[in-house]
Order: sequence, then C-alpha cells, then structure tokens
Amino acid sequence: MRSRYLPALMLVCSLAVLAACSKKEGGTTAADASRTEYVVGADGAYAPFASENEQKELVGFDIDTMKAVADKAGIKIKIVNTPFDGLFNALAQGDRDILISTITINDQRKQSMDFSEPYFVAKQLIVLPANSKVTKFEDLKSQKIGVQSGTTGDDAAQVLNGKNSASVKRFESMPLAFQELEGGGVDAVVGDNGVVTNFVKNNPGKNFRIVDDPSFPKEYYGIAVKKGNTELLAKLNHALEQIKADGTQDRIYKKYFADNKQ
Repeated sequence: MRSRYLPALMLVCSLAVLAACSKKEGGTTAADASRTEYVVGADGAYAPFASENEQKELVGFDIDTMKAVADKAGIKIKIVNTPFDGLFNALAQGDRDILISTITINDQRKQSMDFSEPYFVAKQLIVLPANSKVTKFEDLKSQKIGVQSGTTGDDAAQVLNGKNSASVKRFESMPLAFQELEGGGVDAVVGDNGVVTNFVKNNPGKNFRIVDDPSFPKEYYGIAVKKGNTELLAKLNHALEQIKADGTQDRIYKKYFADNKQ
C-alpha cells in the first residue's frame, strides 16, 4: 500500500518545493510580477499633495504623479486613502503595493522598503502666528511644536526638544496640527514646504507667517514599494524618467505650485 502512494506523495512534495522556489526576495512571486493592478496608499489629509474632493476621491500633486507614472508603466492602480501613520505597516503587511505620500527618502526607511528615484524636492518650514518673535528653528527650543506623527518634521522637533519631550505635540494629520496652532495649543507647526505654503496661502485671515530656516536640509520624496520588489520598482523608475522627459511632470508641478520654485 505504501509503495502505491509513494509516487503521488513525491509529486505533491515536488510541487510544494517549486512553489516555494518561485518566491522572490521581499515576498514577491512570479505571479506578483505579472500583475496589472496595484493598490496604492496615500494620505488624503495632505493638500496639495493629496486630499479628498467633494466626491471623496483623492486629488493632488501626488495623485496626478502616480496616475501619470502608472499610465507610462502600463499598470492599473487603485488609490486608497491611508493615514500616514499606518502607511508603512500597510506596505509591510501586503495591504498596499505602492506608497506615494510625500515620503522622504532616508536611510532608516530604506531598511524596510525600497524607493524610486526622487519625484519632488522638499524642505521643512515653520508656520507661526504673525506676532511671534521666532526667527529660526533654534528659537523653538522648549516651546510647543506641532507636527504630524512619523514625519521628518516630527524627527526635527525631537532632535531640538528631545525624543520624549512633552513640548513635541504629535497629530494624525497636518490639518489637526494647524487647527491646534490656530487655537493656541502650540507655538508653531513644522511641516513640509508644499503643505505649509498651501495652508498659509489659503488661510490669509488666520494671520500666520512662515519662517524658512536654512538649517533645514533638502529632502527628496520617493515612491515606495515592498523591500525586494525590484521588478515593480524598475517599472516605476522607467515611467518616472518618461514623465520627466516628456514634460508631464513639469505640467503637474505648475498645476499645484505655480508660484513656487523647487
């Protein structure tokens, strides 16, 4: 009896081994590489990069960029509104295949995900009441700083006031941080230049001003994929090259940042 079923058992084991071997680094498979639709995560509370319109659709610079990249790459995408503090875990767990959400490329993040070539140059700015005496970032030491949790603004505030300092107040979104500033709960908000300038420009009655401190370094946003997903990353990078070369990226930039210079 045992000898009769042995060949079948060996066949099952062989198929299991072959299936395991089809896995690629980072958890991708041959089937993954041939997929034509990918789930993209983006934080919809980060205008003008991503925000919800009246139809609850995400719109903005990041969204237009991702759609242009997908078009050039020949892939279909489904963009899902995902809070920033849950983005990275969603990518690691496989709930999102791609992230585009003003994610600054840095060495720490490179350990757990792979990035495309940069698609946007940014830096941190300080927004505060017009009557504030603050003229540089160092002046905010020991003052209450509002930041979005997990962002580079959060990192900068921690370096200035201490990792566990109560003076660093973290919020789920930038609109909540700005709301706290308006109510006097924080002395200043630190955030990415595109978001800060957009907020101040569209809220002239709130009497805020911006401080551009040269000590803040340039940052580079990248599109993130799961670590080791080299085939998808190559498609995205090639598509980015194409939209830069044919002027698509410039047109998208001017649509949202006509008065700004990178």
